[in-house]
Amino acid sequence: MVRFKVKGTPLRGLLGATLGFFFGFAAVSLYGPSATRLKDAMDLSPALVGLLVAIPSLTGSLLRIPFGAWVDVTGGRKPFLILLGLSMLGLGGITILLNVTYPDDMHGLFPLVIFFGMLSGCGIATFSVGVGQTSYWFPRKNQGMALGTYAGLGNLAPGIFSLILPLYLQHFGFISAYFAWFIFLVTGAVVYYFIGVNSYYFQYKKTGRSIQESVEKSKELGQELFPSGDIKTSLVRSVKSFNTWKLILLYFTTFGGFIALTAWFPVYWTEFHGFNPLTAGLYTAIFSILASLIRVTGGTISDRMGGERTSLISLVTVLFASVLMIYADTHWLNFTATIILAAGMGVNNAAVFKLMPQYVPEAIGGAAGWIGGLGAFGGFVFPPLLGDIVSFSGTKGYAEGFIIFSILSALCILVLLLKKKTKPD
Repeated sequence: MVRFKVKGTPLRGLLGATLGFFFGFAAVSLYGPSATRLKDAMDLSPALVGLLVAIPSLTGSLLRIPFGAWVDVTGGRKPFLILLGLSMLGLGGITILLNVTYPDDMHGLFPLVIFFGMLSGCGIATFSVGVGQTSYWFPRKNQGMALGTYAGLGNLAPGIFSLILPLYLQHFGFISAYFAWFIFLVTGAVVYYFIGVNSYYFQYKKTGRSIQESVEKSKELGQELFPSGDIKTSLVRSVKSFNTWKLILLYFTTFGGFIALTAWFPVYWTEFHGFNPLTAGLYTAIFSILASLIRVTGGTISDRMGGERTSLISLVTVLFASVLMIYADTHWLNFTATIILAAGMGVNNAAVFKLMPQYVPEAIGGAAGWIGGLGAFGGFVFPPLLGDIVSFSGTKGYAEGFIIFSILSALCILVLLLKKKTKPD
């Protein structure tokens, strides 16, 4: 057999996955801020505008399931590059379309815009791929730190770009922004191509070695976690586990809530508190960036305290903050509540992926796909529900809408307490 030398280190594996996810997630940041311009150009109804804004998130959530499972077969590198490539096609396609047709010739082009939005959303699906790729690089005792760092820094994209985009659109224009973001995504894909690397097991397996030999050689280098089975096996085995569904519920509540509130808070602050768009964007960015950054700390805390205990404490925090959001009567108290809410959601998001390799060690990629995909689906579900509450209750519905997170966090706490009696952390 040809002499073979493995490449990379756990740190490089973590860096590559984090950068790939950051660039992929940032690629769809334009759809929300530019929705009003597309609405006017195509004469869209509010429902169609909602679909336009949500479609990248929907695609990015659902594709996390199969692509996350694919990691168990091929490692993360190939799925990462395919998803980033599809996202480039989407963002590049809509950039060309806008240059040719905007604003006078866009009537009837809504299906094509939606199609490009679906492709652009593929970059969001890199999350579950990076979870699996990162997990296989690190031992069990460091999973919380590694995955907290990966998700925390990668998730910074929405918060950072909610600050940058309004200023960019104001100074450089609408179509220019799409071209700039396309170049940004291409740069990110190139960076990942040179930095991203699979764990030792997948490198050995690619050389034609048997699974047993690949496992043995990888163990010598410190790898602890290994996949078992193909994509179907990974998905089926993980979806049959009660623990997978428990983690889906936890992640649906706090990561789905994070995505949803990042989109909802600009409306909340402008309509409920009367802030101007720039101030509303700043408050939203503070929530989003804090909820992302604290995942890094949350992962380290999970390594020390255990995932279940960390998750339980963070969900109690989410419950408290949600109730405070309902009854607070000043914007400063509401802002304080959003800070607490961001901390609770961010730490729980880290704790979930500390628990995943512990709960479903035989199918990490499949579990990451289900948890990341169905959990992120909350970002598509919650905003219409919050809007319906406002439609039903009027302005006070902006406060009453947080009953959704109060109920879900209480349910998560109950599930954790019941399960903890039968399964120690």
